[in-house]
Amino acid sequence: MKSSFPSVAVFSAAHSTRRRFLKSAAVALTAAAVSRHSVAAAASRSGGPWEICCLNRPWVKWSLDEMLDGVKAAGFRTLGLQTVSKANPFIGSDATREHLDALKQKIPARGLKATMGRLSTQEAKPFADATAEIRLQIDRAQELGLRVLINTGTGKPEHYAAWYRVMAFAAAYGADRGVQIVTKPHGGVNAAAAELLKCLEKVNHANFGVWYDPGNVLFYTGKDSLVELEPVVKHVSAFVGKDCVAQNGDAMIQFGQGKVDFAGILRRLQRADFKGPIWIETCAIGETPAATTANAKANREFLERALATI
Repeated sequence: MKSSFPSVAVFSAAHSTRRRFLKSAAVALTAAAVSRHSVAAAASRSGGPWEICCLNRPWVKWSLDEMLDGVKAAGFRTLGLQTVSKANPFIGSDATREHLDALKQKIPARGLKATMGRLSTQEAKPFADATAEIRLQIDRAQELGLRVLINTGTGKPEHYAAWYRVMAFAAAYGADRGVQIVTKPHGGVNAAAAELLKCLEKVNHANFGVWYDPGNVLFYTGKDSLVELEPVVKHVSAFVGKDCVAQNGDAMIQFGQGKVDFAGILRRLQRADFKGPIWIETCAIGETPAATTANAKANREFLERALATI
């Protein structure tokens, strides 16, 4: 009588086919994961969507040359001149012609491009004086090829109205010169979502925007930075990478050591069709420029891994 069960050979062939299928599937999944990470890493250095850029703040206590060398060695191509110092005023009113010329020569010499800087405002001064300083800084930004200037607001309620007014002037003047004006959470007039929305309302200019800094939301207000992102997410034109351990706590740390939910924020930005850029502002400051550079590189790699998961 012929058996109604499959032969051993059939079982063996079926098992072998299933084993090959599972192996192929595992290889495909691994390749996909590696591909996602590679794409995120490549995008972070390509100038394309989700590019990860670097602000100069980690190297502020060192020279211009050491900062530029550090940014390049950490794997970045795009630089932000946000944190000024006595030695490096960048586009500030006290910057000399020699300093501006050095920036124009030294930045591209390292294969870097600077795209943003800091706008200092003197809202307590007479309006004519305050706007003269704004014009000077925006003109210098245009000279250096900076496309964005950030101002971090004021913590004095008696100056809020004047600040809105000078920022409206800056937005209009910047629009004529191809320089966007932005602010970000920083306590006071722009502390968190409600304050940022009021800034947008009061300034009321298309050339005025918001960068989102979750570490600052936590540092200045103690609020949940993912919750605070929701009301302003459609207005966000850049994400500032900064972690923080608690309100008024340490923010000069490695990403993942604080309470900021980077993956959650990046996923929410993605759903809002955000394309970047992402700016790394902080890391643990080492004893040497080289140690700080290693920490900045590690924070870049942290964000690349987070991007690979979304």
